[in-house]
Amino acid sequence: MPRALVSVYDKTGVAEFCRGLVDLGYEIVSTGATARHLREAGVPVTEVSSLTGFPEILGGRVKTLHPAVHAGILADRANPEHQRELEERGIVPFDLVVVNLYPFREAVARGASEGETLEMVDIGGPAMLRAAAKNHRWVGVVTSPGDYAGVLEELRVRGSLSSSTRRHLAARAFAHTASYDSAIARWLEDELFPERLVLSFTLRQPLRYGENPHQRGALYTLDDEPGFAGSFRQLQGKELSFVNMLDAEGAWNAVLELARPACVIVKHTTPCGAALGASSAEAYSRALASDPVSAYGGIVAFNVEVDGEAATRVAEVFTEVVVAPGFSEEALGIFSGKKNLRLLLADPEKRGRREYRGIDGGLLVQEPDRGPDPQADMRVVTRREPSPEEWGDLLFAMAVCRAVKSNAIVLARERATVGVGAGQMSRVDSVKIAGAKAGERSRGAVMASDAFFPFRDGVDAAAEAGVTAVIQPGGSVRDEEVIAAADEHGMAMVFTGRRHFRH
Repeated sequence: MPRALVSVYDKTGVAEFCRGLVDLGYEIVSTGATARHLREAGVPVTEVSSLTGFPEILGGRVKTLHPAVHAGILADRANPEHQRELEERGIVPFDLVVVNLYPFREAVARGASEGETLEMVDIGGPAMLRAAAKNHRWVGVVTSPGDYAGVLEELRVRGSLSSSTRRHLAARAFAHTASYDSAIARWLEDELFPERLVLSFTLRQPLRYGENPHQRGALYTLDDEPGFAGSFRQLQGKELSFVNMLDAEGAWNAVLELARPACVIVKHTTPCGAALGASSAEAYSRALASDPVSAYGGIVAFNVEVDGEAATRVAEVFTEVVVAPGFSEEALGIFSGKKNLRLLLADPEKRGRREYRGIDGGLLVQEPDRGPDPQADMRVVTRREPSPEEWGDLLFAMAVCRAVKSNAIVLARERATVGVGAGQMSRVDSVKIAGAKAGERSRGAVMASDAFFPFRDGVDAAAEAGVTAVIQPGGSVRDEEVIAAADEHGMAMVFTGRRHFRH
């Protein structure tokens, strides 16, 4: 008679699964709470203590850590010596191990005390899973209720699990215990950059394609730090692509750094327009005015609920994705007419502690560049002080500038961008591009730069475009030359002392 060892915390569907196993001739061996659950459901079950000859002790901490259990899981059926030892000791091997683990992550998420959380560190469960997965040539290992139906069906059709299924289930078991251990390690370790950074990701969804249609792509979420990737919910629209995700995340992070209500429009991960407004509709219209050509096919992010008026305006322009913390019923009704438009509902509170970027064979990790620059560290370096209106625009421009690809230049006026220069190898070229985008709107605008000006030519180009005030980190060996240029043009200049490269 085949045997299944069943010990689960999540009892979803386990009674039905075990009833199906019994119908196939399996003996069910189980532990305390699981055995009670199965018995109450009318499933015949053998208590594991009857195998071990030892009761559960230490409040259930020790119940399956016994040779009678683990020898039954680990025995190599092709090894005569193993078979002889099992027979001598009266141990019957297991053909199936069905285990899921204590809800450690859930305990952390609900803010359980340290003592309660430690009680959710499973010991016997991972030991059984790893033993079964190691011996997968002979033992099937099931870690999720989602696998019950497929396993039962294959047992009914074939009489046993195929070697490929057992290997697949073993891989899932090892991944499951590795992810579980990573959560515990991350909970215990409070360093930002520990010596060994253990991360676990779960497949959230396949993507339409990668950066290009001939590339496959998928979205994985970091198990213990959901951030945007793990917290957004798609309300409508086509499947997301790799580029959609990059752009949506960039737009969302950018808009969260602005005062409310605000809107940011992103194209190829860089803002082409950003603005504050009295409402979501006004913020969108002002952001769109910055560069309506680039906004075509872009991603739009709001940091407030999207109302009907804003939805009407967004719907007039071809847009790939709209991401926001909320959508009014009227807005949802309007957007429903755009079947391909992707609507993403995101949570502003779910933001990751670290920023990760992959390189070939490695992972770059840093603190996110978030929060306003400390005004206490800013200093005016020119003869002219910025006016109150210029100060407001300078701070807004720098907040947007942090989301723009380096070399980054942002021209802004009345809390809206009028020109953006991004990703150039020369900073003066970024200034010229921003000025060209702005046209006459650069007259009376302010300028933010993500890094210092290495020469005065960038300031000269800004003055020619009509810029009246500049904010930048400072720190160049030619700072005095750059300051002198600003004074010559009657411009105000502020040094922040903080660089904002984004590559």
